[in-house]
Amino acid sequence: MVKQFMSLEWKQFKRASYFQKGLAIKILLVLGAIYFGGLAILLGGGMFFILRKVLPEVDPIISINNFLVYWMLFELMIRYFMQQLPVMNIKPLMLIPIKRNTVIHYLLGKTTLSFFNFISLFLFLPFSIVLLAQGYPPTNVILWFVSLMSITMSLNFINFLINKSNTVFYVIAPTLIVLIGLEFYNIFKISEPVGIVFNALYNNPVFVIIPILIMIGMYYVNFKFIRKGFYLDDTVSKKVKEVNATDLSWMNRFGSIAPFLKNDVKMIWRNARPKQVMMMSFFFLFYGLMFYTQEIYMEMPAVLAFASMFITGGFLLSFGQLVPSWDSEYYKMLMSQNIPYRKYLESKWYLMVVAVTVSFILSTPYLYFGWKIFAMIAAGALFNIGLNTFITLFGGALNRVPIELNVKAKAFSNTNGFNPTQLLIALPKMVLPMILFYIPYKLINFNAGLLVLALSGVLGIVFKSFFLNKIEKIYQKGKYKTIAAFSEKK
Repeated sequence: MVKQFMSLEWKQFKRASYFQKGLAIKILLVLGAIYFGGLAILLGGGMFFILRKVLPEVDPIISINNFLVYWMLFELMIRYFMQQLPVMNIKPLMLIPIKRNTVIHYLLGKTTLSFFNFISLFLFLPFSIVLLAQGYPPTNVILWFVSLMSITMSLNFINFLINKSNTVFYVIAPTLIVLIGLEFYNIFKISEPVGIVFNALYNNPVFVIIPILIMIGMYYVNFKFIRKGFYLDDTVSKKVKEVNATDLSWMNRFGSIAPFLKNDVKMIWRNARPKQVMMMSFFFLFYGLMFYTQEIYMEMPAVLAFASMFITGGFLLSFGQLVPSWDSEYYKMLMSQNIPYRKYLESKWYLMVVAVTVSFILSTPYLYFGWKIFAMIAAGALFNIGLNTFITLFGGALNRVPIELNVKAKAFSNTNGFNPTQLLIALPKMVLPMILFYIPYKLINFNAGLLVLALSGVLGIVFKSFFLNKIEKIYQKGKYKTIAAFSEKK
């Protein structure tokens, strides 16, 4: 039966109108998985020697056990945002004599093949092999490794349950940040009590039964959860939702583009996919912490310019790159109205400008790192407003892949609306600020680099009408191709 299910899914994928695009995306995902899997293997193989050099007074296995709690929390959070859960069209299967339990077991079995389960395998298997090579007790090492894999699978099944709720984000993300902060400032080290638990799993191999039972228990809970709603009447019945009207009359001050802005705000507020993307764009504000806290990057100002652009460009890079795909479900109706195309594009521009401005205001805590860093963030914000917005809109003219607004998929791993052209358009948005800053910085000084980066954005604002007119002509030229592409259903 499993073979039959796999055959049906392959036929569905192969016969779909988006087969070539889907195949290209899967090839890219496989290449990405190979790359990150290779990094995990290299890190796992060298982790023992790195820890012995950094913490010579502590046994590497104890160091790993002490910090496994952070790995588990981080893995669960990443799974929530990136792991795409398996989807299967079960309506036809409900009408034929196939046991429900078989279908459910197949669905849960597919989750075990997720790349996120293999990351822990690639990381801890080489580490365990090194432990065995270094003379550690084989029974302890092997059963400790089995415990970790059981915990990884438990996280997989936990994610299956909580993926439909944003509550996990509001709980795990702040918890992880607070725990890391308390650990860093030596206020409370959560690694010590939790480390005792993981050390016990290593020192007493018989305890391996506990994570195995937890894994089995989570599988059973998931099985019961899916089986509870596995009925035809639940599948075909329509859900009645309460609609909350939002007063957006204050946006009338924007004049003729106000209806478009209201439409975008309502779309973000009422639909799952844009809401997820907007929420994820908030994380770009913390991008600078990866660079401004490391001394090595302070000697690489071009990289800092790249990071500074990212801090205020989260919404622009994540939401803006999918214009006009956000409107794909009603694009035909929109284009049939007696409205200027220029107003439609201008509303998108203003939406991105407001997002960059809000992000810049929220970035003021970066003053902690000094005025030079904050000035670079300000220059990056001007570049985003004056140039990146127009580059993004230009890229939208080449994006004809529709988006299903209420598809409950992960913001990062969802390829719905993805177009390989976006990767090419993304290059100038990322590389150009580095070039604009680095050349005058190298020829003159740091302030000259900031000035050129900021002035490039100012010039873009000054010539706003010119850029919008050129982009409008490109959109008009491909208008009917876009309508036809958006009308094609997957």
